[in-house]
Amino acid sequence: MNIHEFQAKQLFRDYQIPVPESIVATTANAASEAAKSLAGDSWAIKAQVHAGGRGKVGGVKIAQTTEEASQLTGAMLGQNLVTKQTGAAGLPINSVLVEKTSVIKREFYLSLLIDRQQEKLCFIASEAGGMDIEAVAEENPEKIISLFMNPAAGLQPYQCRQIAFALSLVGAQVKALQGIMSGMLKLLQDKDASQIEINPLVEVGDGSLLALDAKINFDDNALALHKDIIALRDTAQEDEKENKAKQFDLSYITLDGNIGCMVNGAGLAMATMDLVKLKGGTPANFLDVGGGTTTEKVTEAFKLIVSDQNVQAVLVNIFGGIVHCDVIAQGILGALKQVHTDLPVIVRLEGTHAEEGRALLQGAAPNIFSADDLDHAAEQAVSLAGARL
Repeated sequence: MNIHEFQAKQLFRDYQIPVPESIVATTANAASEAAKSLAGDSWAIKAQVHAGGRGKVGGVKIAQTTEEASQLTGAMLGQNLVTKQTGAAGLPINSVLVEKTSVIKREFYLSLLIDRQQEKLCFIASEAGGMDIEAVAEENPEKIISLFMNPAAGLQPYQCRQIAFALSLVGAQVKALQGIMSGMLKLLQDKDASQIEINPLVEVGDGSLLALDAKINFDDNALALHKDIIALRDTAQEDEKENKAKQFDLSYITLDGNIGCMVNGAGLAMATMDLVKLKGGTPANFLDVGGGTTTEKVTEAFKLIVSDQNVQAVLVNIFGGIVHCDVIAQGILGALKQVHTDLPVIVRLEGTHAEEGRALLQGAAPNIFSADDLDHAAEQAVSLAGARL
């Protein structure tokens, strides 16, 4: 789960990570009032969306007057911001962060994440922070510093000094960085975050360090333990179909293809998608209905798939074990009665109650096609989807 910058910065404050003075605003007038209360010469007006790269596409503007703060906010609110991370549709701007500007002397990059391969936590830092950190990592990897730490041992002072010296920090800045890194670690552990990123971490005019931006990702599997974090969720920034799927305990991820897939089991779902690609098609989604599914869940899963306007065919691949194939068949028929789609539905059923499931679907609708095996099902799906383009 992601949260907005202004929410992340409040968490930073709670963990003694220094951030600039700022106020979130949801109207142009509120932005003007925020600028007045933040008394200064200029203010950054920052679109609040769950994506990076905002500054490159007009999502961060500098206002020199309170009137300009109002005008810039009014121009942003209600628009969709499109960055490299959002896709073509972009994400809606429903609020902005009005932030007091600072004189920036240097920009750094600092993040903390879980490295599952090493089974350790990893601080990543660079003297070349800012909007082009991705290019730095690709073109000048030697400028990226990685520091692994064992969670059981904790963060040691010498490790903080190691990062500080690599960033050419001196004097009080070394101690300040240690405080920031310690705060990041405690925040990650307390709230079950999977990544905390500060880009950029800046040295301002008086030599102090500030987190100019803040990004935190949380482990979805641990959210039940953190009601305060769940309360920060902004569903307007998330895929509508994926949110709908969560209500029915379905594992669903939207993709950019035209063949909708309904499968039971994550491994089988990935294998099905791979075979669709092998046959020349492109999956429109990942969808695992789970092992203990019901007719209602199957119906909702099918409705989710066909609600995607890009879908030209639906491929159902079920290997019955815990889930019975006749339950899947009943769900498909129930969904077809509700959505009245003419999309071709290719069904491959094997395992528990497979014969009963096939019997239910036989002749039930002209757009249902039975497949002998998965290879045959994928071929039919790609062929029938292509015929509709």
